[in-house]
Amino acid sequence: MIAIAPASGHDVAPIDALLRSSFARAEEADLVRDLCIAGDMVLMLAAHDEGTGTLAGTVAFSRMDVAVAGKPIPAVALAPVAVAPDYRGGNVAEALIHAGIERLEQEGVVLCFVLGEPAFYARFGFDADFARNFTSPYAGDYLMALPLQGGLMPCGVREHAHHAPAFARLSQP
Repeated sequence: MIAIAPASGHDVAPIDALLRSSFARAEEADLVRDLCIAGDMVLMLAAHDEGTGTLAGTVAFSRMDVAVAGKPIPAVALAPVAVAPDYRGGNVAEALIHAGIERLEQEGVVLCFVLGEPAFYARFGFDADFARNFTSPYAGDYLMALPLQGGLMPCGVREHAHHAPAFARLSQP
C-alpha cells in the first residue's frame, strides 16, 4: 500500500537520490533544490511504501507568475514527477499528481501548468489549448495547463505564464 503526504525533512536525501537516478542529468534534482532555496516550492509530495517505508515517488509544484486580463492568477507548475523503478507501472505517478491537484485546488490555486508529454498529462485534464496565448518561453504543444476551481478557465486576455527563475537554468551547461 502506498501512502502520500507532504514531503518532510526526512525525505530530502531520498528525494534527491530518486531524482538523480530517474533522469539522465541532475537538472531535476538541482531544480527542486533551487526552488526550495528560493522559496518558490508550493507543494512537494512523497509517496511511501507503507510496508517498507521506501520512497516510491515524488512530485513537485512550484510558484508561477501568471496574469489574465491584467490580474494575477494563483498558479503553479508541476515538475518534476519521479517514481522509483520498483514502483513504476503501479499508478504511483498518477496517485501523486491527483493528490497534488486536489490539495492545490483546496488551497485556491486556479491554474496548474506542466511542460511534458501531452499523451501522459491529458489523462489528468491538462491541455495545450488552456496554455495557448500565454507569453512563455515554453509556449507550444508541450506547455499545457489545467484549470482548477471547477475546471473553468479564467476569462480575459491571457498575458504571461512565467515559471519560477530556477527553471531558466534547465538545459544549460
